[in-house]
Amino acid sequence: MFDSINALRPVQFVGVGMIDFERTRDLMVNDQIEARGVRDSKVLQAMRTVHREAFVPEDMQDLSYRDSPLPIGAGQTISQPYIVGYMIEALGLKGGEKVLEIGGGSGYAAAVLAEIASQVYTVERIDELAENAAKSLSQEGYDNVTVISGDGTTGWKEVAPFDAILVSAGAPSIPESLKHQLAIGGCMVVPVGAHKNVQELVRITRRGQAQFDLEKLADVRFVPLIGEQGWELEAGLSQETSPRVIQTRPIVNQSLPDQILQNSETFESVENADLDGLIERIGNAKVVLIGEASHGTSEFYAMRARITQRLIEEKGFTIVAAEADWPDAAQIDHYVRHRDTSPSEWTAFSRFPTWMWRNTETRDFIDWLHEYNKTLDMEQRTGFYGLDMYSLFTSINAVVEYLEELDPDLAEVARWRYGCLSPWEANPAAYGRAALSDQYQDCENDVAQMLTELYKKRQSYVLNDGERFLDASQNAELIANAERYYRVMYYGSHASWNLRDQHMFDTLNRVMQSRGEEEKAIVWAHNSHIGDASATEMSKRGEHNIGQLCRQAFGEDAYRIGFGTDHGTVAAASNWDQPMEVKQVQPSHSQSYENLFHQTQQAGLILPLRHNSDPQLIQELNKPRLERAIGVIYRPETELASHYFEAVLPLQFDEYIWIDETQAVTPLTTEEISGVPDTYPFGV
Repeated sequence: MFDSINALRPVQFVGVGMIDFERTRDLMVNDQIEARGVRDSKVLQAMRTVHREAFVPEDMQDLSYRDSPLPIGAGQTISQPYIVGYMIEALGLKGGEKVLEIGGGSGYAAAVLAEIASQVYTVERIDELAENAAKSLSQEGYDNVTVISGDGTTGWKEVAPFDAILVSAGAPSIPESLKHQLAIGGCMVVPVGAHKNVQELVRITRRGQAQFDLEKLADVRFVPLIGEQGWELEAGLSQETSPRVIQTRPIVNQSLPDQILQNSETFESVENADLDGLIERIGNAKVVLIGEASHGTSEFYAMRARITQRLIEEKGFTIVAAEADWPDAAQIDHYVRHRDTSPSEWTAFSRFPTWMWRNTETRDFIDWLHEYNKTLDMEQRTGFYGLDMYSLFTSINAVVEYLEELDPDLAEVARWRYGCLSPWEANPAAYGRAALSDQYQDCENDVAQMLTELYKKRQSYVLNDGERFLDASQNAELIANAERYYRVMYYGSHASWNLRDQHMFDTLNRVMQSRGEEEKAIVWAHNSHIGDASATEMSKRGEHNIGQLCRQAFGEDAYRIGFGTDHGTVAAASNWDQPMEVKQVQPSHSQSYENLFHQTQQAGLILPLRHNSDPQLIQELNKPRLERAIGVIYRPETELASHYFEAVLPLQFDEYIWIDETQAVTPLTTEEISGVPDTYPFGV
């Protein structure tokens, strides 16, 4: 945090009435400039050389090296020494350049520039100040500085291009004339902001005829830049704001948001987004993975549902596989496919985090799918399946119930073998901790043998009811994998993550095989699962995910769609098993992909990444950046450490959907779901 300091260092006297300006100037550079982080030796030496006292009114010369701006007449000030040093260092001068300064004021900054550059041109709007500056510069021997009075916002076209441009007043936007008077490779530092007295100090670097990079350096306060490409001079407009740095800012690139916008399809709301291009680009993909940047954002769920509906209606997808527990998803599947078997008797999605799937956005899609399937033959109906593995004891109950009906003897064996896990029903994670100690025998062999027994009798069970065998065998697979998961999670390694995502991928494959070789699947899961892990820092930890496994298995027939947002609200908890809260999502980090998309100033974007005709954009996006991931837990107070990771977006996703401002999902309440049929999966 940088700020101007109004306290004075005691003035140094050589004798009565005599100020040792040289020593005071050296103290200023040491204490006010170098101590605050300006390190460029050329800038420091220039500020030790220029006689600042020569550029202030005679009656204020004893305050020349004060750590603050000073009045110079016409309602203007000579800038605080630090802001002069900070801005000139930001130009990155090497020596010998041709420099344009806008807002010459007293001429002091031009003199500092002239100590480094070979030629300085400075423009001052106020005639009186321009004349005084020219006089002071001449008296100090700066014959490489040219001063004119005029509208600085249009630059000095006659002597352009310039290697560097320094603007010492706040513009509402970057003046186009000044941008195009930069030489290729040239740099401009300018305060920019929608408010006349509060701006961001930005650095523009010209990379080509029409390519400019932008870096945000600091929050600053400057007087308004008046002119054709600046602010209008209004009656009563304050000209007394002192230039100063308020807070430094990290680096961001300007040209990328423009390129992103030019290559994207824009929309104002989820409801009116045109999905035709996206559906065409998906083409004949066999697996479409649709993500979310949080587990509690309404727009992600609604857009995912819209895409899914189009894929079901137009491309014949018959599988929706979600990052949800298998038994709970089976309740949904029973409802949407109008299955004849009785549904289980528990409430779907009743454990933490209930809001993740038990919300109005999911309910709307499920109701649509129920109606869509109604007139179709059973084999044509789209099913809903769960990929996750947290339903250990619900799955145990499902296997036992299935066997009680078909094979009571094996049901008794199942009760005995699964009984090994029963002490941990209230807290499955505690099983893993106990199994790691020598005081408790693990249940690995019991659950593995039960799975083996089930598959031994597969043929007879499938003949009875193939659908029900898939359900029972998947629950048995889940139990075996969950037992392993709770054991390995205490090692603190990548093993538990990989086991979980491998389970999700294997479950997807089993469902697809059971439905038929030609069936196509849609996967709903978090970005961190469906985006290719090899394109993120996860790979450095030895982690893979279902997105990576699908790419390896299906190649171009797997299509991954990621989501992102800048700000709004989200449904999340502060810790596991704590109540859901509606939390404010912090604006995205300045070094993140999200911040690049936010800079497009668009409500919504769909950016093709696999099918993109702009190789320069993809090359720029291929530079690793931060990306935000909010799960069921959100801790904005530690957001950078808790929720950001490094990624390469075009390798992670085939398509990226941006929704700038988003809202939390709406959890279902008892009142909202009263009066529905007994088979309704969201019943109480």
